[in-house]
Amino acid sequence: MAKTAGFCFGVKRAVDQVYEQIGKGQFPVFTLGPIIHNEEVVRDLEDRGVRVLKDEEELVQVREGTVIIRSHGVGRAVYEKIESLGLQVADATCPFVKKIHRIVEEQCRQGRRVIIIGDSAHPEVEGIRGWSDERTIVVKNEKELDNLPDFTGEKLCIVSQTTFNYNKFKDLVEKFSEKGYDILVLNTICNATQERQVEAERIASQVDAMIVIGGKNSSNTRKLYEICRKECKNTYYIQTLGDFDPESVSSVRNVGITAGASTPKNIIEEVHTNVRAIK
Repeated sequence: MAKTAGFCFGVKRAVDQVYEQIGKGQFPVFTLGPIIHNEEVVRDLEDRGVRVLKDEEELVQVREGTVIIRSHGVGRAVYEKIESLGLQVADATCPFVKKIHRIVEEQCRQGRRVIIIGDSAHPEVEGIRGWSDERTIVVKNEKELDNLPDFTGEKLCIVSQTTFNYNKFKDLVEKFSEKGYDILVLNTICNATQERQVEAERIASQVDAMIVIGGKNSSNTRKLYEICRKECKNTYYIQTLGDFDPESVSSVRNVGITAGASTPKNIIEEVHTNVRAIK
């Protein structure tokens, strides 16, 4: 069992803030997007009266209440929109993500073009872009890097999505360096993410089968799966115990378990208990 499995600091902080709002009994309460990428947690919050706003189009239809900014963070314009609507804000943005917002805002002010290493469709990256300018570019892999224009003569600042694969980040930074650009590299991958990935890789290299637990839309869980799959071909990606097939590990001697940063402790323990019970 990975020691780093389960809620990271930022996710726990965000979820706790939502339950705190529920405890105040001052409804309506909204989250702008799912508070975390875990369907079980989101479903429980909805059962308690919290409504998920899918996008800004739904946001502008809200007339009263509290809007909770999730751990992924949002761009400056979203804060301005919430304020213009006269709504209350509970900001659950992860402090590590907030730090990136401050970095890109400052670097743009100093005239550098920001390069974000990450997934352009991920809400965290969308939020980071919202603190930069129109010159900002997102790069996820070498193919996208090779298709970029020539930045010779420009000053670049490279940051990363907090949950990006550390080794892939290093490889892409090296590719940028080989082009001889004037670059400022800031490794903004969360320490907890790096520790989780390193531990998952180590465990996967030592077991006959590996189970990775997390939401299907969780970026950090998907990356854990990719890392483990390279070390152990018998790696399984599940969301809950209901997705787990005991037969898949019934013939192996040892099994490793890790989980994404949005996976609740009770789900991890449930899977762990049932794997141990397999004969």
